[in-house]
Amino acid sequence: MELYWIFLILAVAVMVFGLGVVLINRRRAQRTVVSARPAPRPAAPPPKAADPGDAIGDTLVAEPEPVVEPVLEPASLRDRLAKARLAFTGAFTGVLGRSAITDDTWDDLEEALLRADVGLGVTEALLGDLKERVKAKEITEPSALLDALQHDMVARLQGSDRTVRFDDTLEPGCPNVWMFVGVNGVGKTTTIGKLARQQVDSGRSVLLAAGDTFRAAAAEQLGTWAERSGVDFVRGADGGDPSSVIFDGVERAAAKQIDLVLADTAGRLHTKTNLMEELKKVRRVAEKGAGTVTETLLVIDATTGQNGLAQAREFREATDVTGVVLTKLDGSARGGIVFAIETELGIPIKLVGIGEQIGDLVPFDPAEFVSALFDTY
Repeated sequence: MELYWIFLILAVAVMVFGLGVVLINRRRAQRTVVSARPAPRPAAPPPKAADPGDAIGDTLVAEPEPVVEPVLEPASLRDRLAKARLAFTGAFTGVLGRSAITDDTWDDLEEALLRADVGLGVTEALLGDLKERVKAKEITEPSALLDALQHDMVARLQGSDRTVRFDDTLEPGCPNVWMFVGVNGVGKTTTIGKLARQQVDSGRSVLLAAGDTFRAAAAEQLGTWAERSGVDFVRGADGGDPSSVIFDGVERAAAKQIDLVLADTAGRLHTKTNLMEELKKVRRVAEKGAGTVTETLLVIDATTGQNGLAQAREFREATDVTGVVLTKLDGSARGGIVFAIETELGIPIKLVGIGEQIGDLVPFDPAEFVSALFDTY
């Protein structure tokens, strides 16, 4: 009987010991799992209170982050006019290579000026005056002749008002309107886009009106520029009435008290007569509402030379052109076209395009321009 109780006590002890081992192992496993868990993330900060102006209905609209484009150091005008300068290099070398001013000197200069698209009339006038001064012994050295030619070329371009006009006296709700005319492919839309960004950077509010409703993707291209610059944009149906688009743009600008409307127009030379009549209508309609047309800028591609000049005459006769934007000057050896434009068209060059960047549309400075052409001797 005593032996029975001994075995019973031992059995209970074994069971208690086994249960204790199981509990100890389970606690160790739980501690291992807890220690392997990642540290909890800090609580997110409470959402910022929305500006009441960002609410549309019951939906809050976040303000988009502005597109920050890298600021590139603009190249010098001298670097950008390398091709135009080459048209003069051979002539300057020939002139300076002689000890005196000879008939060959005049031949070299005449050829260089004509090849650079200065134009026959301006070339004859420039060299005619210099020949008289050489004949009178006022100029005797080849280097002095080139200095005098440079001075005379600058003088022919001086005195014009090259300011792109913006009337600050207009009442709020009466926007300035800048119209852009020219044939297809000269860079009107790109010029408008660059100007829009520059005007925004200067503190003015801007609206772009896509009045070229006939060229494929013209409105889309202008819309891209509007998005990049953060400005308002108005377009119409493809093939629609350009005048109505410009009118709608001006009215929207007036309603929102926007300072400036940049209006693109078509340039379809294959329907020249219709195009010119259309441009006249666009100009009339643009001023029917609250807007005032303070600039009509004719855009010319420098690479087309005298052909571009002939086309430009058509626009001058159809519209009250107040200034010229000469584009792609960095890609042309015909920099002398600036003289032909001002002499034959009688309107000032106000802006020149010398590259693809925003800052590569710059005011035209005659002294800087001629200096860049002569920077070879």
